[in-house]
Amino acid sequence: MNITPLINYFDQILPLNEEEKNALEEVYQERRIKRRQFILQEGDICKHYTYVVEGCFKMYLIDPNGKEHNLQFAIENWWIGDIGSFHSEEPSKLTVEALENSVILQIKKEDQLRLFEAYPKFDRIFRVLTENALVSAQRRILQNISSTAEDRYLDFVKRYPYFFNRISNVQIASYLGVTPEFLSTIRKKLSES
Repeated sequence: MNITPLINYFDQILPLNEEEKNALEEVYQERRIKRRQFILQEGDICKHYTYVVEGCFKMYLIDPNGKEHNLQFAIENWWIGDIGSFHSEEPSKLTVEALENSVILQIKKEDQLRLFEAYPKFDRIFRVLTENALVSAQRRILQNISSTAEDRYLDFVKRYPYFFNRISNVQIASYLGVTPEFLSTIRKKLSES
């Protein structure tokens, strides 16, 4: 198992010593995931906090009418999972699916808590991750309630240019809260201006 990408990621937040690096190897599990395979399905409890080493995932909700609503995408060096279900140990309303063949590193809640107790630096690192996720969620909520669909699309293009070769327009439209047809209209209008 190669946890070097995860160590490098953590080192950018707070550098780890050898003992802390060795502790990571003991608690993280590597998994190889095939395209269209689920790492979390609606109704299951999210038992792992997942770091993406290679690949691409989407996290989504299926509404009562069967419509998919994408909440998050994750690529290399990103985290994905239903944090609410992970912490509360209640069934998730979300599904996490691989969009590409992927490699992930996962930690169980009990192992994460033991890591926090034994090495307080990890508690601080995960607090930074949680704060960053909260900032991102607030920005997205504010944008969804105060911006036009065109402005949301332009912001998505600016923030996440690396997604366009990896995620379909249908999935982007779902993330933005518009129909694929409306997204096509926006893209056509922008290309003509």
